[in-house]
Amino acid sequence: MELIDTIEQWAWIGWLVLILVFLVIEMLTLDFTFLMLGIGGLAGLLADLLGAPIWLQVIIAAGVAAILVLVLRPPLLRRLRRGEDPTPSNVDALIGLRGTVVSSVGAHGGQVKLANGDIWTARTEAGDLEPGMPVRVSRIDGATAVVRSDSPTPPTPAV
Repeated sequence: MELIDTIEQWAWIGWLVLILVFLVIEMLTLDFTFLMLGIGGLAGLLADLLGAPIWLQVIIAAGVAAILVLVLRPPLLRRLRRGEDPTPSNVDALIGLRGTVVSSVGAHGGQVKLANGDIWTARTEAGDLEPGMPVRVSRIDGATAVVRSDSPTPPTPAV
């Protein structure tokens, strides 16, 4: 019983540490999840300062954090992302991009020149593509573009 009394006596320090950890993580992620958890920890700290038992502090902290994550976080994220540029960038911008086969592309390799001017190592999931054939990027697998034929004729099957 003495251990529980000691934990309840010093719980406020635990709440402060937890709140600080959540706020530091929130500054690194900017996703509002850890901010909501930190506010839940603040509710637990307030319950401790008002003399609530440790089990009630935890329930209050968890309840407040859950409500904030479910109710307040989604509109905050929408408001934060409202001004973002919707144009895909990096690898996402390559998906669906047209190109031309530079050297024969098969299941094990080849090269394509994409519409943006980049030359990529490429492979197909099915068939072979000959130089000059139009292609479209299906996905990026590491540093390799997985392409499919963009012409009306189907690719020739691999032998």
